[in-house]
Amino acid sequence: MKRREFIKNSALASAAIGFPTIVPASVFGKNAPSNKINVGQIGCGRIARDHDLPGVWQHDVARIVAVSDLDSNRMDDGKKWVENYYTKKMGKAYLDVKQYGDYKDMLQNKDIDAIVISTPDHWHSQPAMEASLAGKHVYVQKPTSLTIREGRQLVEAVNKAGTVLQLGTQQRSSEQFRIAAELVRNGRIGRLHTVKVGLPGDPAGPEAAPMPIPKSLNYDMWLGSTPEVPYTEIGVHPESGYDRPGWLRREQFGAGMITGWGQHHYDSAAWGMDTELTGPRYIQAVAEFPQS
Repeated sequence: MKRREFIKNSALASAAIGFPTIVPASVFGKNAPSNKINVGQIGCGRIARDHDLPGVWQHDVARIVAVSDLDSNRMDDGKKWVENYYTKKMGKAYLDVKQYGDYKDMLQNKDIDAIVISTPDHWHSQPAMEASLAGKHVYVQKPTSLTIREGRQLVEAVNKAGTVLQLGTQQRSSEQFRIAAELVRNGRIGRLHTVKVGLPGDPAGPEAAPMPIPKSLNYDMWLGSTPEVPYTEIGVHPESGYDRPGWLRREQFGAGMITGWGQHHYDSAAWGMDTELTGPRYIQAVAEFPQS
C-alpha cells in the first residue's frame, strides 16, 4: 500500500505526568489475563531508554511484553534490553518479548493492557488514538500532538473508548514546580497579571545531502503523514547509538524547543494559573528571526 493511502485509511478508521504511572490492576477488571499489567512499547529510541522503559519496569505490577519500532536494529536492541533487565531481576530467563515491525499488529494482541508511545512528535496522536480505540490504556510522550485539531481528535477518541491516557509531562514530578504552582494559585505572590515563558535557542540542523535509506529502517512509514523528503541520517536518528536525534530540529517532525522544553513550561504556567481545563484566553509570542 502506498504511504499516502496508508495514512488516509488508518488515521481514525482503526479508530498527565512524570514517568509512566501504572494504572491499578482494578482498572482492567477482574477478568484480566494475569495479575500483571502487560505493557507494549512503541518506539525504542533515546527517550524510551532514558525515561519510559525504566519508568515502567520499576513497578512490579507491570511487565513489558512487547516492543515495536520502525528501525529493526533498535527494535532488536529494545527486546534484548528488556529481556536482560528481567533476567537479571528474576535470576532467570523471564519472558520472550514479542517484536512488532508495525505497531498496529501489536494493538491486535488482546493480552496487552497498556501501550507506551515514545516516538518522534509527528507519530504521537495517531498511535495513541488507535491504541485507545483498541481498548488499550496509553502513556504518550509529550507533545500530545503537533496541531490543535489532531489533539482534539485524540481527546475525542479517548473519551469514546473510555480508556485512560497520560501525557509525559515530567516537569510535574519536580518538587520546585509544584511548590511554585501552589504559591501562585494560593495568592502568595499577590495578584497575577502576567506570565512569561522563556526558552533557549535550538538552531535548525545543518543541510545534508540525500543518503541511501538503511535496510533496517521503514522510512516510508517513519515519515507518516508529513511531506516526503529525502532520507538523511541527521534528519532522522543515528544509525548506531542513541544520541539526540536530528528530527527534533526539523519543523515537519516537531517544533524544536516549542514542543521540547516549551511544552513543559506552558503546562507549568497553566498549572500556576489554574487554567489547566480552560486554557488562557490570550497568548502573545515573541521571537527573533534571522535576517537571511
